[in-house]
Amino acid sequence: MIKVENLTKIYKLKDNNRIKALDNVSFEIKDNEVFGIMGISGSGKSTLMRILRGVESFDEGTITIDDMVITPKTYNNYKNDLKEKTAIHLQRSFGLWSKTAVENVIHKLYGIESGDETTADITNIKDEYMDEALDILDTVGLKEKADHFAPVLSGGEKQRLVLARQLAKKPEILLLDEPATMSSPKKRKEVLDTIKKIHEKYNTTVIIVSHQPEIQEYMADRVMLMFNGEVKEIDTPEKIIADFLKDEEEVYPIAKMDRTEPIIKVKNLTKDFYLFRGGHVLTIDDVSFEINKGEILSIIGPTGSGKTEILKMIAGFEVPDSGSIAFLKNGEWINMDEYGENRMQVRKNMGFMHQEFALTPHTPIIEQLRYKISPKTDDIYEYALKKADEIGISKEALDIIYQLTDLSKDEAILKLEKINLSPEILNLLFPKIKTEEVIEYSKPVFEALDLPLPLLTRQFIELSGGQKVRVAMATVLASRPDILILDEPFGDLDPVTLRQVANSLKKINEKFGTTIILVSHTMEFVKEVSTRSILINNGKLIEEGDSDKVTDDFIEMESE
Repeated sequence: MIKVENLTKIYKLKDNNRIKALDNVSFEIKDNEVFGIMGISGSGKSTLMRILRGVESFDEGTITIDDMVITPKTYNNYKNDLKEKTAIHLQRSFGLWSKTAVENVIHKLYGIESGDETTADITNIKDEYMDEALDILDTVGLKEKADHFAPVLSGGEKQRLVLARQLAKKPEILLLDEPATMSSPKKRKEVLDTIKKIHEKYNTTVIIVSHQPEIQEYMADRVMLMFNGEVKEIDTPEKIIADFLKDEEEVYPIAKMDRTEPIIKVKNLTKDFYLFRGGHVLTIDDVSFEINKGEILSIIGPTGSGKTEILKMIAGFEVPDSGSIAFLKNGEWINMDEYGENRMQVRKNMGFMHQEFALTPHTPIIEQLRYKISPKTDDIYEYALKKADEIGISKEALDIIYQLTDLSKDEAILKLEKINLSPEILNLLFPKIKTEEVIEYSKPVFEALDLPLPLLTRQFIELSGGQKVRVAMATVLASRPDILILDEPFGDLDPVTLRQVANSLKKINEKFGTTIILVSHTMEFVKEVSTRSILINNGKLIEEGDSDKVTDDFIEMESE
């Protein structure tokens, strides 16, 4: 049995402020129970999970697990025991080796026996652990992806691989923080059924944090509702869900405007995707569609069907093998596979929000905004063109460097090093705007996203899950792009916060006429926010049109 009494956790921030993340939290969990935890973003759910895992200390209270009685003073004595008893899957934490899926599991199996998975010599130990590793991958529905490299798996597949690595421990207590949120409905159910199988087979106690009512209803025996670090109530899933959703905002309507002018043309898009050792993975097969000015277009489909790949080609991160993508700019159609100043003009007015946010954990938010906004401003853009000409960088090469500013600073530096360019080239070409300008750009977007301006001084890692999503959106929106591309950034938001984000997107679309293209696995969100949807399956465009019909057809397809 797990018994938590009067648990309190206070975070001390870099600016010397304090946040009480958990406030006098008490509850009990029976052996072999599936115990759900719900609450809006920032209510303390993830902090509680990290404490139970043994990776986060606490300030007051007692945790009793079997014969262990853990207090703030004895925490260091027991944290390794907590790690032995528990396995955890944290939200948006992919912590994977840049190796194949099966090698990731083999690393974990070896580490459990040896105490250090970093010393694993895969060539010599592969045969010993292969059968068990494949069996675990089969359990989470990834056996067919065993030879696929982890970095190229979809977000949902990465989540399942993380879960597979945790299952290798055969834990007594399984801690799940927003599992399967980035998977399609069918794959989500497969993951949940897998967790049920593990629970029943090994008599594992499961603690599951999820904002999704259907997950708690499907999985949990009891659910605890949290708010501002406190326990509000513990009851049946049905009762807690009803109370939780009472605070949801009303739906803000999609603005009426003329959405008949095509500004993006995707024509006969074809591209084969391969892995270095894993062979052919996916073909984007002759995909054609248009996007009109002011539309909110959703791209939906099963996990791994090619949605993200299409977004990356639209944004210019990937070049198609054949076919074309063209943007209307100043009355002229510009091809995205022709590097140079015209393509830079398109990218200057485009914002891309990556599935994994592309933000740096320990850098203040204001500095990340400065980094993102500066290259998009007129003055810095013109400066970069002149400076590149002065130092002999061609327009084509400048375009490639300019594209890197849409990545996180760390990612951009890695890419530059691969092409033997110093990271200083970014500072040379794109000097940073002043703090007053950063605040001027950020203020209206922070207000639209219901974010307090004092967050600017905080580090990304100090934010709640919901704040991270909205701050990541703000870094993309602050430069006021004409076109906003969102790659499944909202999968782990609770319904209350998701409604706020949906309403914010519609207000931004209404206020600025922003064209929005997004990928999402949350069908109710797609229905609520989209003016039109397209369905992709196995790299092919299956259907496009009214969002209600397309999403319903997808749900029916998934259930077959």
